[in-house]
Amino acid sequence: MSELISGRLLRIYVGESDHHQGRALYQVLVELVREQGLAGATVLRGVEGFGAHSRIHTARILRLAEDLPLVIEVVDVPERIEAFLPVLAEVLPGGLVTVTEVEMADYTRKD
Repeated sequence: MSELISGRLLRIYVGESDHHQGRALYQVLVELVREQGLAGATVLRGVEGFGAHSRIHTARILRLAEDLPLVIEVVDVPERIEAFLPVLAEVLPGGLVTVTEVEMADYTRKD
């Protein structure tokens, strides 16, 4: 196993219907993460959830899947995550953002 290094996990919670300048917000955020040189981003689609307005968003069979919750996860060294937060604040209209300390192992293929 690779040596563990300290990192930070940034989680950005948005909805599928959230947009920024006419584009899906999650796509804008992933592109910003890439442009800023962070290690990577993953968008996870939730099957059910609720947020500040307590309205349930669900993908249950009996209900239409609308505005499902999305989580964009970014893991990198603390300095890069901290530097990205002001960029994120310019684009994100509101919502929840969490930052958690993590230990990372580099599993990048070395072909």
